[in-house]
Amino acid sequence: MANELAVAAMAHLLVGMILATLVHQDASLRDHDRPTALAVGTLVLGLVGAVAYYAVRERIGTLPPDADRVRAPLGARALDLLRGVFLIVGAFLCATAVVGLGANVLVAAGVVARDTLEFRVVASVLQFVGFGVAVAGYLAVTRDWDLIRFRTPTLRSLGLIAVGVVGLVLAQIAIARLLTVLGISVAQNQVVVTGQQDPRYFLYMIPVAILLVGPFEELVFRGGVQGILRRTWGPSVAIVVASVLFGLVHWVALTGGSGSRVPYVTVAATLGLVLGYLYERSRNLVVPAAVHGLYNTVLFGAQYVTAAGLG
Repeated sequence: MANELAVAAMAHLLVGMILATLVHQDASLRDHDRPTALAVGTLVLGLVGAVAYYAVRERIGTLPPDADRVRAPLGARALDLLRGVFLIVGAFLCATAVVGLGANVLVAAGVVARDTLEFRVVASVLQFVGFGVAVAGYLAVTRDWDLIRFRTPTLRSLGLIAVGVVGLVLAQIAIARLLTVLGISVAQNQVVVTGQQDPRYFLYMIPVAILLVGPFEELVFRGGVQGILRRTWGPSVAIVVASVLFGLVHWVALTGGSGSRVPYVTVAATLGLVLGYLYERSRNLVVPAAVHGLYNTVLFGAQYVTAAGLG
């Protein structure tokens, strides 16, 4: 136990020093008058958070060890992998159908007009409703209602949500700075491109992110895909595979060449790893759904400030 804590402490210290260095460099490039203070503050905040986490980690649940699970036959694991991929494909097909039918009905009724900002927002809403319909259909056909695990958040769950959001935002900042330093070009999501053309889109997408994007994307990838894989592959492999698939599906929503899309997909897969881990630790889909939605909210808010010229 002491050795594990020592290794963890060294890892946190190393990561904190890297992040502090990136913050210092960024502040210096922006001609901030106290770059060293910002760097030290970043390092101290990270270390305090790490100490707090290790002090209470036994109270917020543990990840089930793979060793306690019976290794399933290869055929059963392959079948569950196919089920997971089928669920993703089905979710996107269902979303396409719901968007097509729903948008046509709303346009015909005069609720929205095509090629407007409101139409794009409505299309986003319908897309994630389609995700929910697909998962509900899968559960109804398979009668596998116990696949999805969710309940009212406890105080521990709220703590995990707070830690998850702060951790992801800090990681996003660190990764963005690192990619800038390395001169790596990253593709942009079409949502960002739309918002840069009309910043109001980011404001519209904030409630969509909290109420629909987070809950329904997590319903598909963590509740559905990760839940299916967990039974035969174990939790660790399920987290990794579901996260890789989560990253790959973002490919079609990006603008730019293949070289710039790979870093984005990698970052999205890393986000999936954190969300998958939070799901296993909490045994509650509400936790990754809330973290995902709030994380997107922070990004949309930052994008709005930049696109509107407020900061």
